[in-house]
Amino acid sequence: MKKQGKGKRFLQTLLTFLVLIVFAFPFVWMLLASFKTQAQILSTGQLFVFKPTFHNYVAVFKEYDFLKFIWNSFVVAFGSTLLSLILGLPAAYAIARHHLQKLGLLILVARIIPGITFLIPWFILFSKIHLVDTYTALILSHMLVGLPFIIWIMISFFEALPTEIEESALIDGCTHHQVFLRIIMPISGPGVITSSLLSFIFSWNNFMFSIILAGDKTKTLPIAVFNFMSYSEINWGALMAAACIITLPVLLIALVSQRYVVSGLAAGAVKG
Repeated sequence: MKKQGKGKRFLQTLLTFLVLIVFAFPFVWMLLASFKTQAQILSTGQLFVFKPTFHNYVAVFKEYDFLKFIWNSFVVAFGSTLLSLILGLPAAYAIARHHLQKLGLLILVARIIPGITFLIPWFILFSKIHLVDTYTALILSHMLVGLPFIIWIMISFFEALPTEIEESALIDGCTHHQVFLRIIMPISGPGVITSSLLSFIFSWNNFMFSIILAGDKTKTLPIAVFNFMSYSEINWGALMAAACIITLPVLLIALVSQRYVVSGLAAGAVKG
C-alpha cells in the first residue's frame, strides 16, 4: 500500500511538472527572446545560452513611445471596469434577491453572443456621433463584455449570502440602500475583486474593439504590437519585449490578488 501511494504521488508530481513545462515554456521563451538580438532569436543554438541585451526594451520605450499605449490601455481598462462595477453590482444584487431568472438569462445570452456581432453597429453609432478614436467609445465597447461578466459572477455570489444579515440590518433601521452599501458590499469583497480583476484583464487584452474604434490618440497595447511588424520582417526582439510589458501588469495583479480570486470564485460557486 505504501509503495502504491508513493508511486501515485510520484506520477501526480510528474504529470504536474509536465503540464507546468507545457504552459510555462511559451512565457519563458518570450522572456528570454526579449533580451536577445534578432540573430540570436533565429539561432537554434542560442536558446538558453546567449549574451543578453536591453536594446529591445530601450527601443520599445524610446522609439515607439510605448508609455502612451500603456496609459491608453490603463484608462480604458480601468474606466470600463469601474463603470461596469457601478452598474453591475446593484443589478446583480437585484437579480439575486428578487429572483429575476429571465433577466439573468438575458444577461447570460448577452455574455455568450460573440463581441464581433456588435462591432459594426458600434462603429456606425460612434461614427455618427463622432466618438471614434476616443476613450468613451473604447470604454463603452469594452463594457459590452465586462458588464454582463461582472453581473453573472456576482449573481451567484449574492445568492450565497444569507438573507438574515440584511433582515437584521433592516430591523435596526437601515434602508435598503444602506444595507447594500454598508452591509453587503463590505462582505462581498472577494467577489468584487474577482469580477473586477477578470473584467480588467479582458479589457487590457482586448484586440477586436480597439482595432476598429481606436486611432492614433487612443491606440492600446494589443494594437501597438503591430508597430514591430512590416511587410519585409518582424522585429521579434522588440515584439517579445512589448509582449512582456503587456503581460507584466496583469501578472503582478493576479499574483497579488490570487487569494481573493480563489475565495471569490469558490464563494460564488456555492449556489452557482
